[in-house]
Amino acid sequence: MQELQELEVTVLSLELGRLLVEAPNKTDSEIINAVTTVLHANDFEIVQNEEEMLVERIKIILIEQLQELPLHIKVKTSELLASSLHREYKTLSKLFSANQQTTIEKYFIKLKIEKVKELIQLKQHSFSDIGYLLDYSSVNHLSRQFKEVIGVSMTDYKNTENWKRNFYDEIM
Repeated sequence: MQELQELEVTVLSLELGRLLVEAPNKTDSEIINAVTTVLHANDFEIVQNEEEMLVERIKIILIEQLQELPLHIKVKTSELLASSLHREYKTLSKLFSANQQTTIEKYFIKLKIEKVKELIQLKQHSFSDIGYLLDYSSVNHLSRQFKEVIGVSMTDYKNTENWKRNFYDEIM
């Protein structure tokens, strides 16, 4: 982040959902103002309240699940989230639903379907392979879910090549 360096703020660490900076010659409020200004100018959002941070952590954990394929879910999503965030799943689920107006399960399905769209665009896998890579019980299950979420069949999506993809942070 060159813009922060220009403001004499050094980025120590940057990862999905976290930014660690230092600026020895600035007060905390000056650092916060500089970082906030740069992040907003680049369409990033700062999450400050604890509930919003927890919702963002849930999203990050789910997104990270899709980074390494094949996706073999050994632990239920509910158990993964509860153990990772040290909270009861029921609490996390209620918080997520209230904040995002959708359930964790539906959100994860949307993430998976976005990954399906990516894999279709790469043109390296059959629909059966994609189903396997994303841990669907069958290609029929994947096909039904894809059509339900996207509104067109996977074949129609593949053939139109008018691919509309969403960034993970835009998925609700």
